[in-house]
Amino acid sequence: MRFNGELVQVLEYEHRTPGNLRAFYQVKMRNVRTGKLAENRFRAGEALDFVRVETKEFQFLYKEGDNYVLMENETYDQVYVDGILFGDGEKFLKEGMNVTVSFDNTTPIAAEIPGSVELEVTYTEPGLQGDTATKTLKPATLETGAEIKVPLFVNIGEKIRVDTRTREYIERVK
Repeated sequence: MRFNGELVQVLEYEHRTPGNLRAFYQVKMRNVRTGKLAENRFRAGEALDFVRVETKEFQFLYKEGDNYVLMENETYDQVYVDGILFGDGEKFLKEGMNVTVSFDNTTPIAAEIPGSVELEVTYTEPGLQGDTATKTLKPATLETGAEIKVPLFVNIGEKIRVDTRTREYIERVK
């Protein structure tokens, strides 16, 4: 919805009726452009400006400066999306990966990568065979340049699955 001229995403809301006072909605929202959180009370029956957001699937082609060039899977149209919209997920973007982009009219307002991705380990210290009993982790660099912690038995050249939201190792991929 649009609030004070800015596009915001409603995170949670609660309907309250305190005693013999008028009912209201307590709304927690996030500014789409800046990411800042805000809270506001809205009276019951107050007019709100809701915005229709369209979501589409795209394929990541390549990076150009601070922008990412994406291709729409159905029409093959290319779109430039600012890397800021991907947030920390930007570090896990790999060419050919499918991503989801949300639009306000023709302006991209949010971009999301899949919840988990399969990437190759390009550098880590040599692993120890059979060391799976402990939860000890070591640093590893992935093919996209992202750095995460992996178990001791993971070696260079292996493909692993990574949770893009928590930046944690999930499993090895055969």
